[in-house]
Amino acid sequence: MKHAAPPAESAGLKASRERFVSAWGDMASNWGINKTMARIHALLMSTETAWSTDDIMEKLSISRGNANMNLRALADWGLIKRVSVGHERKEYFESEKDVWNMCCRIARERKKREIEPVIGTLQECLREAGEGHEAAAFRKKMKELLELVRTLDFVLGKLAEQERNAVMPKVLMLIKAMGHKA
Repeated sequence: MKHAAPPAESAGLKASRERFVSAWGDMASNWGINKTMARIHALLMSTETAWSTDDIMEKLSISRGNANMNLRALADWGLIKRVSVGHERKEYFESEKDVWNMCCRIARERKKREIEPVIGTLQECLREAGEGHEAAAFRKKMKELLELVRTLDFVLGKLAEQERNAVMPKVLMLIKAMGHKA
């Protein structure tokens, strides 16, 4: 793996990479994820070269504080890691290259940060709803939502557990293939 400054790239590759970085950032922001964090992730994911904070700042035109904060968040999610480059004192970063492992890590973090708190909130709503006809209707709807969110939690949990399992990607591809035949 190369660990020098990012290599020169052809015009076609440069344009394609920039388009991917932009699209990944847009997609993430539509899902409520920090756009800059997603753009950094896309940049690192789309190259075999480790990048320094300075290289990332320059390529994406972002501040050092913004770069550092988002690199730390990506490392916390397990999507990137710090790597040593010879005798340099700069920190370099590279992305998880396995797309399946990346998906499982994202599922685990989204489950922890988004789904589990919603389950707690729905349970509190059920406890606090009170009595009466309208409260019963409210509780019924909260129970239905809780059941749905718990199902999502279960599915994300199973997905997150599969990081090193070769079977689950094949099962999903089979399900996908079945969907295309319908």
